[in-house]
Amino acid sequence: MMPEHANTRSRTREERKTMTSARRYAVAAVVAVPAILAGTLTGGIATAATSDEASAPILMPYYTELDLTGDEQVTTADLERVGELLGTAEGDAGWGEAAAADVDDDGVITVADLAEISSRMVYDDGPFELVEASVVDMQAAMNAGATTAVEITQAYVDRIGEYDREVVEQGGRPLNSIITVSDTALEAAAAADAQRAESGMTSLLLGVPIAVKDNYDTVGMPTTAGCGCWDDNWTADDAAMVSGLRSDGAVMLAKASMDEFAYGFASEFSAGQAAGESLLVASPYATDRTAGGSSGGTGAAIAANLAGIGFGTDTGGSIRVPSSYNQLVGVRPTIGLASRDGIVPLALSQDTGGPMGRSVVDAAAALDAVVGVDEADPVTSAQEGRVPRSYTEELEDVALDGTRVGFVPSMLGSNPTTLRLWEEAKQSLEARGATVVEIDEPGWFADVLGEGSGSTNEFRHDLDAYVEAHLDPGVEARSLEQVLESGKYVPSRQRTYEQRAQITEQQYLEWAGPEGTHTQALAEFKVSVTGLLDDLDLDTMVYPSTDPYSPLGRNMRLSPNTGMPAVTVPMGQAIEADGTIAGAGVNLEFLGRDFAEADLLGYAYAFEQEVGARTSPELYG
Repeated sequence: MMPEHANTRSRTREERKTMTSARRYAVAAVVAVPAILAGTLTGGIATAATSDEASAPILMPYYTELDLTGDEQVTTADLERVGELLGTAEGDAGWGEAAAADVDDDGVITVADLAEISSRMVYDDGPFELVEASVVDMQAAMNAGATTAVEITQAYVDRIGEYDREVVEQGGRPLNSIITVSDTALEAAAAADAQRAESGMTSLLLGVPIAVKDNYDTVGMPTTAGCGCWDDNWTADDAAMVSGLRSDGAVMLAKASMDEFAYGFASEFSAGQAAGESLLVASPYATDRTAGGSSGGTGAAIAANLAGIGFGTDTGGSIRVPSSYNQLVGVRPTIGLASRDGIVPLALSQDTGGPMGRSVVDAAAALDAVVGVDEADPVTSAQEGRVPRSYTEELEDVALDGTRVGFVPSMLGSNPTTLRLWEEAKQSLEARGATVVEIDEPGWFADVLGEGSGSTNEFRHDLDAYVEAHLDPGVEARSLEQVLESGKYVPSRQRTYEQRAQITEQQYLEWAGPEGTHTQALAEFKVSVTGLLDDLDLDTMVYPSTDPYSPLGRNMRLSPNTGMPAVTVPMGQAIEADGTIAGAGVNLEFLGRDFAEADLLGYAYAFEQEVGARTSPELYG
């Protein structure tokens, strides 16, 4: 969990439910203050390479607001400047410049000011703890030399080997969250360490191990889409989003399990299995229950601390359902924010890829790496001029202050756990300065939620395009008919594949073509829901993502049926008194206007700081 400050002058809460990074970053002050005073600290803390085009690795206000040297980060240069200003008092000739360093507003620059400014560096030379480590925790430890990318990567590899295919509780089943571990991950980690040694922390993802859903093309690992029929799909190129992650120095650690061809929420897959056999992904909180889907492997792996950050895909809930079941932050971006090129499709009218992490900061940092216009996915042209320098810019605990947050009562459902957590969430939103507005549900709203997925009418057409452009030439199963002939698929999916194989090109065009009924419906729904936000002067709509280990009505359809972005964040767990499933997580989802991800992440961050709801699964400590 990240440090929490209302502004540069005061914390809004004196105590946190869990130990925060702020306490541990105080180590930097202990080390740096004497060194600054002695004039001996000259560059031991890694800084970012910057230019007119590039910004600091993290633009979260907590880390930028006390910058004194104009590079949007606190580094040794800032500490050296404060050291020079020590003793300067209000009224002295140099006070005009020194006032910015007077963090405690006592009219004089003291060691206390130096210590507070020092705490804003991404630096921590204390013991590094891998479990629940955020990207900032990892960067701080690597910057200080307390650990390395190679050590972090090896630790995750070891945890995968120790936990993923083992039964850890009686009556449960293995996680089965990982299909493939990269045999070049340690080489990539060593390269990241070398880059840090030469250039400092160039990105928040530098050296961070990533697990991507196994429908992302990833050079060096097969892309199976969860199907044994594609066990040998060694693609020649990375998916566009994977390329972005590599460019930021991330370590591509593993391919996560998924529901075969992203069909549903069970996360059942046949990849790596004999013909006619399949495996199910388990929740790390209750291994006799599902991790959700279709990105269930990503959800289980990240929740169980088998990788630093994960990526999933979402057509009708496949990022947000496993995020809710596994107490993670999940981002379903606006259609057009991140390229889908090189991702095995389900229905491109609604497909999108996005991050899943243990904190909002992790999700925001990961999103930064994967956005951009890509000619191979023309819908990305819509993002021109609408992407911020960094999605960490709006991560402030005051982000909800003054906002208007709407909700539709029918989306709350009737589950006792969900209703209790919603009432608590409503109070938390209001505690952070939001006005919560009950929406009088428009007559057309049910139609938005009721529009079906394109997975039936679009799958064959979109899969054929992927096969032609990306599938390894040596793979024999190059059509749905050939998938069925191979016998290497989840047995219960046979009828589904047979039905989808029968969809004609005419049926596809009538549904998803330029004038198709689905195409027109999605466009109309976007206008309607955006208009609803505008008419009520709402900044966002919120609703529970799921019930405990169960979908909640058709809530997951609102984002894909409008193309609008959504961010889901843990809001709490079931308790015995609820009479549901004790310990099960439920998330709150924020929906906003097109390309409003920065705002939504800010709201989610402020909410996260208020409730601190995520717990680490005890079975995988």
